[in-house]
Amino acid sequence: MNFNIQPFIPVRGLRNPHLQSILASSLRPQNGVDFRRQRLNTPDGDFVDLDFADVAGMTWADLGDDTPIILLLHGLEGSARRGYAYETYKQLAQRGIRSVGLNFRSCSGEMNRTAFLYHAGATGDVALVMDWLNAQFPSVSKGMIGFSLGANVLLKYLGENGAGLDGRVKTACPELVEAAVAISPPFDMVAGSQVFSHGTGKLYARLFLRSLKEKTRAHASLIADKIDIEKVLQAQTVEAFDDALTAPLHGFDGVMDYYEKSRSGNFLPGIEVPTLLLRSLDDPFFADDREWVTRANNRNLIPGFTKHGGHVGFMEGAISRHFWAERQAARFFALHLLGHN
Repeated sequence: MNFNIQPFIPVRGLRNPHLQSILASSLRPQNGVDFRRQRLNTPDGDFVDLDFADVAGMTWADLGDDTPIILLLHGLEGSARRGYAYETYKQLAQRGIRSVGLNFRSCSGEMNRTAFLYHAGATGDVALVMDWLNAQFPSVSKGMIGFSLGANVLLKYLGENGAGLDGRVKTACPELVEAAVAISPPFDMVAGSQVFSHGTGKLYARLFLRSLKEKTRAHASLIADKIDIEKVLQAQTVEAFDDALTAPLHGFDGVMDYYEKSRSGNFLPGIEVPTLLLRSLDDPFFADDREWVTRANNRNLIPGFTKHGGHVGFMEGAISRHFWAERQAARFFALHLLGHN
């Protein structure tokens, strides 16, 4: 199906990518949605929490048992109840689509039970959740949407073991997904790590590091025998943190091994479902790595690169609190799962 991406017109006076990124995060309203939590136990003795979104006047019961379901994957140190998630749930419900958010391990408000946390290449829990959703709702169309780190996880999940990668037969389960949207995804984590380590990127990194280090302290009893806690707490960049904690804790041979094996660009050729890619060229979190999309040469990828928008920003129109990316995503899902947008 041909999808027409509507032009992004930023709020007057808010073309600056930092203003877009920061203000959009704080101005997205977090109301109008109630949640029902479902806990799933994982094979390794841990758990993940799902948040089923009931939008006022358009709950799961109101929308009906045969309406499509979208699984949402949040960004680094986010949750299924971030502002962009609220906006997505509401936009989808307005078009007759149900939604549920996956909270990555340690992100639902309760620390997880095992040493394993989450990272940009961890797709095992996503596969578990999609299998569970398919078992609970076997005859319902399904899609997925990811933001930032969650967008990287989404693209890797869709593309790994795909027939487009070295001719291998697909063994993962992305066939359960009929359409997908990645908002502000990194394609090359190696290049992106350099942006996060210099200039204004270091300011954003400090915000993430504060939360990541708090979790490290809370998780110390489970991971102290696997990593150097003091080295983690001394990290001044996200790359240094990933080198001290993420890589060794999850079996990678250093931070570059983690970035190179987890970057979504590797998996773009294997994606076999219509996938909308929305990202601004002035995203302050990433380098310009669009060549990964071009190199993939995959007709299933629908790129929507805008001149402005920041990182998961995309505040549009003459007034604030209108968000272009979530609206485009809902239109895309309506077209592919319902036949109209």
